[in-house]
Amino acid sequence: MMTSQIEPSAFFPPAILAIGRNYADHAKEMGGTVPTQPIIFFKNPGCVIADGASIIIPAICREGGPQVDFEGELAVILGANCREVSQSDALGMVEGYAVANDVSARWWQNQGAGGQFSRGKSFDTFCPLSKIISAKKIKDPQNLRIQTRVSGELMQDSSTSNMIFSVAKLISDLSRGMTLLKGTVILTGSPPGVGHARKPPRYLQHGDVVEISIESVGMLSNPVIEEP
Repeated sequence: MMTSQIEPSAFFPPAILAIGRNYADHAKEMGGTVPTQPIIFFKNPGCVIADGASIIIPAICREGGPQVDFEGELAVILGANCREVSQSDALGMVEGYAVANDVSARWWQNQGAGGQFSRGKSFDTFCPLSKIISAKKIKDPQNLRIQTRVSGELMQDSSTSNMIFSVAKLISDLSRGMTLLKGTVILTGSPPGVGHARKPPRYLQHGDVVEISIESVGMLSNPVIEEP
């Protein structure tokens, strides 16, 4: 049986750690409580694609009905192995930042995988990443405007200042008792406005283009196609 081939990104991180509900308004729109500790899940490093590559809605996502969603996020790329890093030293471990889309298959995230997020977040092409810019160019990662548009319509418009857990706090917390390898990507959570929370929901469909911009970091644009 022939299978389609996905062109991988040139960047292949050792791990992708993602944070759920890191904006209070997003937690509320998804019907969840505001967390008191970071909600952590992993994405498959093989799902990374570059700016301009296509987000492919896989055939498996026909199970559970329309469900593929967008989540604009700030990505943090570590420049050193980290373990037991203090919050005051944490930003010194950052090599760069990028714009990310934590693409999510909501039925697989919530119902189809035993209550675990990772499968619904890890299908091929489900982690678009922009070009990485040097951390030296970002004075304050907690003061950046983030916007997401789907086929030209503004969906998300917020600031990283609204994060519950800051970049420094996340690095420090994640490195407790666990070595974070150089090149690890941390997805810092999505602000409100995702398609799943809208009435009616606005899921991605064939022909859409998702554009995410983060002030001083850059732009990420990916067309959407549905696997036949």
